[in-house]
Amino acid sequence: MSAPDRARLGSLEISRALTGLWQVADMEKDGAVLDPERAADALGAYAAAGFDSFDMADHYGSAEIIAGRLLARGTQATVATKWCPPPGPMTAEVVRAGVTERLDRLGVDRVDLLQFHWWSFAHPAWLDALHEMARLRDEGLIGEIGVTNFDAAHLRLAVADGVPLVSNQVSFSLLDRRAAGPLAEVCAATGVRLLAYGTLCGGFLSERWLGAPDPAGIGDWSKMKYRRFIAAAGGWDGFQRLMAAAAEVAARHGVSVANVATRWVLAQPHVAGVIIGARLGERAHIADNARLFGFALDAADRATLAAGFAATSPVPGDCGDEYRKPPFLTASGDLSHHLSEMPSAVRARPGPRGPLVTTGTEWEEIAGYARARADDGTIRVSGTTATAGADRVVAPDDAGAQTTFILDRIGASLDALGASLEDVVRTRIYITDARDVEAVSRAHGRVFGAIKPANTLVVVAGLIGGYRVEIEAEAHRPAS
Repeated sequence: MSAPDRARLGSLEISRALTGLWQVADMEKDGAVLDPERAADALGAYAAAGFDSFDMADHYGSAEIIAGRLLARGTQATVATKWCPPPGPMTAEVVRAGVTERLDRLGVDRVDLLQFHWWSFAHPAWLDALHEMARLRDEGLIGEIGVTNFDAAHLRLAVADGVPLVSNQVSFSLLDRRAAGPLAEVCAATGVRLLAYGTLCGGFLSERWLGAPDPAGIGDWSKMKYRRFIAAAGGWDGFQRLMAAAAEVAARHGVSVANVATRWVLAQPHVAGVIIGARLGERAHIADNARLFGFALDAADRATLAAGFAATSPVPGDCGDEYRKPPFLTASGDLSHHLSEMPSAVRARPGPRGPLVTTGTEWEEIAGYARARADDGTIRVSGTTATAGADRVVAPDDAGAQTTFILDRIGASLDALGASLEDVVRTRIYITDARDVEAVSRAHGRVFGAIKPANTLVVVAGLIGGYRVEIEAEAHRPAS
């Protein structure tokens, strides 16, 4: 049995095949909690075979407790967990409490890899949280910091703002190939590497489903979720043609379809590891997972898979959109399993000529203006810069990253006034360096490519505060 390959994530060394514990939540969904010692025995078998890196999260049932029992036995393992707080203020106290809970559940003094998930980038506190996590990393409470489900634009923004990230965990598979697009370019430029989940599409990418009919009823959360991905990629018929291509490659090498699907993801240069789920105590896939490291895909294999790709449609959007934009590609088709509501970053309040929004930046108070205001169905958004809190300049050396942050703030202001970025009819952009035109334009196009507002971009001598870009917008609010 081949030992798994190893990879570096900053100061950490991991198995390139991590064991994922998201199935613990599914196994415990009816209230029956797994016996932590017996479940730790199952984890120990993986560690003994070299699969000594485990991935979990705060909402994966008792997964952190199970991993903690394994570590308490003295087993050497690398533990990656996730903190997925609801959007809201991310003060030093809030972040420390979230990290401390991870430490307590794991029974450790340091989390090896703490990965941060944020539900809505329109709420800017995600950057506050990451910077607080960096401070706790300096204290020794966190080994390395990663993120989960970040798209290319926001991964770039986080790195440009000085957050020391080593990883981004995203969906990546033969079916969902979004992570091979813009995100791969950002990884190449920044050195951040991917941890890929969903590589087997909840088990659909296996011989069991080759030539099988479209299931009428699905029992577990994972398959409910990935059946939505299959629909988004063109449906069951295209999926079966992709499966046939993977089976052809598998037959050449004497391995499983699952091995081929996972090996393809591992072959991407920006992928550090894949996360393969385990149903602890029910079944183990240690021997099959080990076969991943005994073969490689050649040019003929890649050509066969490319033909299978052509039978499917690209999953729309960028990585993480399935948690942030309808139609949500989650088990339930919405966020009801995760959040009771999506808190707003800002709120409207009455003004002398209609509702308005303020965001707390220092110049709003000094100069006496609103961030946005509504008047007779028209919403006007003031010139907006990449400002965190009252006065911190975000990503000072990256105009494209600043544009991403600005458009998130504009979107939040519109939302508070009952509109959205889809309602924008005009934008005006001011930049200080003509060399930033392409980066700013691409960031603007990522948001407005399908909306096509009128737009003006001008180069100016300078912007107050040393910003590289400032944007104002006008929207027409839909009739109530």
